[in-house]
Amino acid sequence: MRRQFLLMVCAVQFLTRLPTPTLAHYQPDWVARAARYFPLVGQLVGAIAALVLVGASALWGGWVPALLAIAASVLVTGGFHEDGLADTADGLVGGLDQSSRLSIMKDSRIGTYGVMALGLVTALKAATLAGLEPLPAALALVAAHGGARAAAVVGMRVLPYVGDPNQAKWRRTGDAPRNGEVVLALLFAIWPLMLMPTAGAGAGLLVGAALAFAPGLAGRRLIGGQTGDVLGAVEQLFELGFLLGAAAVASQGATLWRI
Repeated sequence: MRRQFLLMVCAVQFLTRLPTPTLAHYQPDWVARAARYFPLVGQLVGAIAALVLVGASALWGGWVPALLAIAASVLVTGGFHEDGLADTADGLVGGLDQSSRLSIMKDSRIGTYGVMALGLVTALKAATLAGLEPLPAALALVAAHGGARAAAVVGMRVLPYVGDPNQAKWRRTGDAPRNGEVVLALLFAIWPLMLMPTAGAGAGLLVGAALAFAPGLAGRRLIGGQTGDVLGAVEQLFELGFLLGAAAVASQGATLWRI
């Protein structure tokens, strides 16, 4: 149990800026081992954003609560995944070969393609949340954030790492989440979906998986696999896709949540 607690703390440290206990005797493979808990951390981030959205909805209407909720999630994570989305767009679209694409993705500066990708994805998430009632929007955030981290864990498992280990966001050992750890991550991502009718959950998962597949496929074809930036793009696009799919069901007059 102590090891599992330490791995959960490691997951929170890696994915967020939230204060956590200091990890003594840190091991290089802990991030891969902690990947099973990534969806739970995502649900925590989604819950914080959801509380902001519900609270802001008592004061403002329109897009304000949605934008404040997104801003809260960015503050909690430090823009971790958003940075990956922007770098991936700049590198995969702007580079001419594998070497130049990886070099662009390592550049801390943001380019035109990154700005466009980040702006469009953020705007679409805000517009989608603004079109929902506060409670369904809040609960959708929890499900979307958890599922998006699970999608990133799948990407860690199925795509080979092709970045520079010395410039990775953690000391890499060449390890990836094991099959059992991926299964656990997927199981942890499921519980919010159990609050949804089949149509809403299915639409969210279908559109989320389709959008998340795109950067993974592009990474495999253009640079030979994944980097942390590609995984960030996978997370962001699954999150967007889930919100779009679930909101599409709600727009047809269906009840989005069981409770």
